[in-house]
Amino acid sequence: MELFARSPYWLATLLLLVIVELIWRLRTKRGYDGRAALASIGLLLGNVPFALLNGAIIGSVALGVAALAPVQWPLYDWRSWVAGFLAFEFAYYWFHRANHRMRWLWASHRVHHSSEQLTLLASIRLGWTNGISFGWAFYLPLLIAGCPPVMVAVLRAFDLRYQFFLHTEAVGKLGLFEWVLNTPSHHRVHHASNEGYIDRNYGGVLILFDRLFGTFAAERADEPPRYGLIGHETSHNPIHISFEEWRLMLRDACRTRRLREKIAVLVAPPDARPVTGDA
Repeated sequence: MELFARSPYWLATLLLLVIVELIWRLRTKRGYDGRAALASIGLLLGNVPFALLNGAIIGSVALGVAALAPVQWPLYDWRSWVAGFLAFEFAYYWFHRANHRMRWLWASHRVHHSSEQLTLLASIRLGWTNGISFGWAFYLPLLIAGCPPVMVAVLRAFDLRYQFFLHTEAVGKLGLFEWVLNTPSHHRVHHASNEGYIDRNYGGVLILFDRLFGTFAAERADEPPRYGLIGHETSHNPIHISFEEWRLMLRDACRTRRLREKIAVLVAPPDARPVTGDA
């Protein structure tokens, strides 16, 4: 929910850009899926109570962990913010990568990849169950290292704001910026379900860690991205979108016999088939 700041000017800007993108898609005959847009809005509205609960829990844990830090970075020193930004981007990269490679985390993150069109409104498709996914634990080392909780919160809010602008097909490649920053082109690849694009470009604001750790892929003119979830029917029901992967994951876990097999289902990649029986 940090994506939508309380400032009415920020909200007005977002709404204006959504309208401009809608007009652009219709003028270029790309079409605009109204039912998907309503589903995205429904997911945003349904996220309000969950965000409040998750925020209270995660905030309490964050403050408790920060109190254990042996040092505290000075909040008003620009060097703290530079170090904090780079550390946050590093943590975000691994958090995001784990969301795609561990089914327990994917159950929440799948919501964000459920749209078959990449539009600005698709950016607000955020899972309701992030609190129990524990992906936020990737940021706890920053607090232990001395990064102030308010700095982490500000960097997280900035990251979500920045990524709003990445969810569009209206912006082409951005030249030299493509080498350093995460751009709409890079993020289209991340959302694509094409075989050569899957599990690529995990960065938040920067694309540097994808280049460093071998998960970068450039958008190709000869292979336009296709969006949506592989092997799953399209749904416009916010409740179904939010909880379907949890249902499937727990069903697969129940079908196994041994405890280690059940745990394996929860931590395996989303595309892994559960092991059943005594094998």
